[in-house]
Amino acid sequence: MTMNRSPVLGLLDSWSGGQGAPALTWYGPAGERVELSERVLANWVTKAVNLLTDEADVAPGSTVGLDLPMHWRTLVWALAAWGCGATVVPSEEGASPAGVDVLVTADEAAAAPVVIAIALPALARQVDQLPAGAVDGAAELMAQPDVLISPPDWDPGALALGATRHAGLAEDLGVEVPSRERVLVPASGLDQGLRTCLAIWSTGGSVVLVGDPDADLDRIGEQEGALPLPG
Repeated sequence: MTMNRSPVLGLLDSWSGGQGAPALTWYGPAGERVELSERVLANWVTKAVNLLTDEADVAPGSTVGLDLPMHWRTLVWALAAWGCGATVVPSEEGASPAGVDVLVTADEAAAAPVVIAIALPALARQVDQLPAGAVDGAAELMAQPDVLISPPDWDPGALALGATRHAGLAEDLGVEVPSRERVLVPASGLDQGLRTCLAIWSTGGSVVLVGDPDADLDRIGEQEGALPLPG
């Protein structure tokens, strides 16, 4: 990944030019399994970048709150926010991020200058109960172009997540993961989960994210050929 542009945009470039290998596999609490190839995940993130820049004017210096559980859709919006050069502010212990410019949320009562409402069911194409004034993050996303309309600027020194700056999104995440492997990631806290998934992708790996707390992790790991997280 070159440092004259966002590491996340470099990651999207590598996925778009890849062979279609799985980048993200999701096991949800309702028993659903969703698999996104590198190209498909890059396409979803590209659409989300376009939506954030067009509908919410997200740019370097903007703050994007993620009021969502650890979920495959959450990863799409985190990558998109970083692709715009923004700071991601995850929810903590169920508390919605406050004071952000844009809030990506599944909470119908959430409030922010710009609210992007998310439908979490695997096959949802729209938000059923769209809050007044909110952007439908399902329907509007699918209407976005498949290529970046205005590739965003970025500031390498700006904060990306916590104390991690954008220039460190490829290596300064404080997470050790196997290199170039499929890795099993049980869904946990959003901050740590985002760091773990990005670390896996930055080493050329693939994420198997399990959002079902009752899932048989050994069975899923064997079925997917995925290694457990170290430690």
